[in-house]
Amino acid sequence: MMEENVFNYQKEEEPVELESFQGEKRKLIQPTSLKDPKLEKLKEALVDWINKTLKPEHIVVQTLEEDVYDGLVLHHLLSRLADVHLNVEEMALTSTAQIRKLEIIMEELDKRLGTQDSSQIKWNVKLIHNKDLLATLHLLVAMVRCFQPELDLPPDVKIEVVVVEVSKSGIKSDVQVEILTEESSDIDSLSNTEREDPIEQLLKLEAHKVNTVKKALVHFVNQHISSLGLQVIDMDKQFADGVILLLLIGQLEGFFIPLFDFNLTPVSDSEMLHNVTLALDLLKDTGFQLSNVDPQDIVSLDTTATLKVLYALFNKHKGK
Repeated sequence: MMEENVFNYQKEEEPVELESFQGEKRKLIQPTSLKDPKLEKLKEALVDWINKTLKPEHIVVQTLEEDVYDGLVLHHLLSRLADVHLNVEEMALTSTAQIRKLEIIMEELDKRLGTQDSSQIKWNVKLIHNKDLLATLHLLVAMVRCFQPELDLPPDVKIEVVVVEVSKSGIKSDVQVEILTEESSDIDSLSNTEREDPIEQLLKLEAHKVNTVKKALVHFVNQHISSLGLQVIDMDKQFADGVILLLLIGQLEGFFIPLFDFNLTPVSDSEMLHNVTLALDLLKDTGFQLSNVDPQDIVSLDTTATLKVLYALFNKHKGK
């Protein structure tokens, strides 16, 4: 019978205790869904995203089930992606300290994700701390959609779950399909509207509006490179050799790029391409997600590519 076997639907190494959710509804992932290749790809994509984002922090995640529950990863993701710095302890070692830390982080995250309506939230502190994979997946997917919507997650990931409700009178259960990511057509329609690259949207506007944004970006750049004795006047041309771009990245991200790593006075296209490629690699290593930006485009004075890179830097550092 379903009632007799229902608790076998949780991961075998973590059996569910009846008392842990009496009076609540819980969703348990079916074992067959845990082996679904689409789910595996989604988990891999999320782990890869976390590791790229937190590479500057030297934080490495191996599994979502074991490495997210204590709040450390979520704390650093919130800091890197939203520039939010919460007053929480870095390493919460006890269960009580971890839950207290998670409460602060989750309250801020729910505000940022626009999920104040608790009935619509598919995660909470208890589920995350209990290493609930389903809740963890829903939370991380929501964070990607909010903070880096240009990142392509595997589409159409659905899993079967058993919804269990335990009461004094017994156990009620039902099998449902849980949607983790949208179908491709849904994602495509989003990408053409609110998820469209902001620079692609900008370039569809009138020329004077585009110029206004260019002036704002130039002002932002000059604020951060004036201390080096540099100034940008022509945004369309001055980033083509990669020198100012590299120095700007160093200023904003807080690291020094050795002069022997790039060409300070490039002359040939190959030297310029080396500089720009290095700049984009540095941005990717520090967690930036740049869609459809090729180093050669910047060297070739492609305004769209240059705008995308500068806007990404501006969007992260505009409050500094």
